[in-house]
Formats: sequence, C-alpha cells, structure tokens
Amino acid sequence: MKKIMIFLFVATLFSCGASKNIRNKEKTIKGNWVLNKITYSKTGDYNVTMFNDTNKECLEGSLWKFVPNNNSGTYVVNGSNCNTGDRDFIFVIQEIDENSGYYDFLLKPKNNENNIGFRVELTNLTESNMKWQQNLMVDGTPFIINIDFIKQ
Repeated sequence: MKKIMIFLFVATLFSCGASKNIRNKEKTIKGNWVLNKITYSKTGDYNVTMFNDTNKECLEGSLWKFVPNNNSGTYVVNGSNCNTGDRDFIFVIQEIDENSGYYDFLLKPKNNENNIGFRVELTNLTESNMKWQQNLMVDGTPFIINIDFIKQ
C-alpha cells in the first residue's frame, strides 16, 4: 500500500509540470533579445500603445531579458523622446495545439495597478529569432500586430 501511495504522489508531481514542448520553448527563450521590428497587417498611420506602456517607435530597439525558471523578465526602453527605463514583467507560455505549434504567450507587467495582462501568439521561436502576433479587432475588422525579436 505504501508503494502505491508513493507511486501516485510521484505521478501527480510529474503530471503537474509543464510539457516537454513548453520546457523546450522556455529553454530557447531564455536570455537577451532585441525587439527588432513591429509591423501591422494593414498599411496606414496608427497610434498604437503597446502593452499599455509606449508606442511602436519607442519599443523598437528595446532590450528584453527572459528568465524562464521564475517566469519573469525585464525590457528596457532607451529611445529618444521616449519614457526610458526598465519595465519588469511576468510571462507564461501555454501550448494550445501541439500539432499546429500554436502557443499562447501571456505578458503581464509587474507594476500594473489594474492587474492587466497581454496575450499574444508565439508564432515562431528559433535559437536566434522570435515572432509574436497580437490579433485585435479594429472597427469590426481583424488587425494583426507582428512583433519580431532577434537574440543577442
């Protein structure tokens, strides 16, 4: 009986952990990245505030650090005419569909009084590149924000 209880306890511990695919994504994302470029699915001039923080021009070139063992990170805005400085965040990667490779990525600023998080789709992750996609509705039509990173 004691062996069965130990087996059930160990099985429960392993079932609660992240999937192997998630652990591999976290291992790949670990480290320093540069937010290289932000593009929109439609042409035109848009006044978009990203992550309830700043505009596209200020985020392009920002430095991002991901620490998966505690699901935290920091990004640094350092552009001219921008509110510069470090921003701390928490992130979670969630596998939605193993077959399609669809992963949800939740980014939540730590100094957020309203407890708001931002959900993006992790569309591509390699050792040197990462792409996020945020799907929105603007005036009743789909609008996509593409966010491209390069690993340092």
